[in-house]
Amino acid sequence: MPSEFELITRYFSRPVPGDMLGAGDDCALFSVKPGMQLATSTDLLLEGRHFFAGTDPFRLGHKALAVNLSDLAAVGAKPLACLLGLGLPSVDEQWVSRFADGFYALADEFGCALIGGDTTRSMQGVTLSVTVFGEVAPELAMRRSAAVLGDDIWVSGDLGAADIACRMLAGELPRDEKLLAQTRLALEKPTPRVALGRRLASHVHAAIDLSDGLVQDLGHILKASGVAAELEEVAMPVHDALTGYDAAHVRRAILAGGDVYELCFTASPAQRDSLQRIAIETGVPLARVGRITSGSGVVVRDAGGHALSDLPNGFDHFRSSGDARL
Repeated sequence: MPSEFELITRYFSRPVPGDMLGAGDDCALFSVKPGMQLATSTDLLLEGRHFFAGTDPFRLGHKALAVNLSDLAAVGAKPLACLLGLGLPSVDEQWVSRFADGFYALADEFGCALIGGDTTRSMQGVTLSVTVFGEVAPELAMRRSAAVLGDDIWVSGDLGAADIACRMLAGELPRDEKLLAQTRLALEKPTPRVALGRRLASHVHAAIDLSDGLVQDLGHILKASGVAAELEEVAMPVHDALTGYDAAHVRRAILAGGDVYELCFTASPAQRDSLQRIAIETGVPLARVGRITSGSGVVVRDAGGHALSDLPNGFDHFRSSGDARL
């Protein structure tokens, strides 16, 4: 069995850009361009809580970084570098190799160099911690607190697939192998909207990534901005695979399903044409799903214009039950 340092050297010590100091010293070193701010975010992923035991390690490596890159996308930042903490019950080199390949494939795609981290033995299953760093011009950084009364509310991509796949894998829904095959990739290999976030930065007011459910995450924007929202259920961009699926399950999935990693943002109605051009140029569909109103909280209206009662809750890391959320 390789030692900790042999494991790092073998799988997590690839070259970094020449202006960075990566793994091998007590600290990594890197710079941001003059006039830019440093953007950073960290996520902790635990086996059995955030991902299922037996998840394909390549996809897990991808997702461990993707969930953090999604945070950079939500503020419009360009990725620069990342740190990885990896806790393993035992060393399976084939598993580690596949995990590293998945992690590096996404890191290379977005120019996010792995510049350091740590490994250790974990007594509670696989534990992952990733911290990302990016840069953004202060005047372009998107914040949750900037929504304006009368803004449109937009969502990128589509909703619902990851939640349905997760609930099937957890045994909360009857397992439909065809539907699971159509939705599982959305759950285990999401695409962080980094390029989209950078394009949106000069056109939108407030933004957030959808990690814990549309209603819950939009609620963070509303609270920070001191406003309310009305959403139209018929305007929601539902994943194609869910066409004809149980309506109640789809409603819950699009309103409260987590692990989406799409962007939700607000913008002036005057930006509608610009945003649709951005959608075409980036290849990422954008759907206008509601508007910012006065007051507090979220109202969701059905096709008949009636407000839905008992909106489903999003994911809570301490209160939610179930085997896993990935």
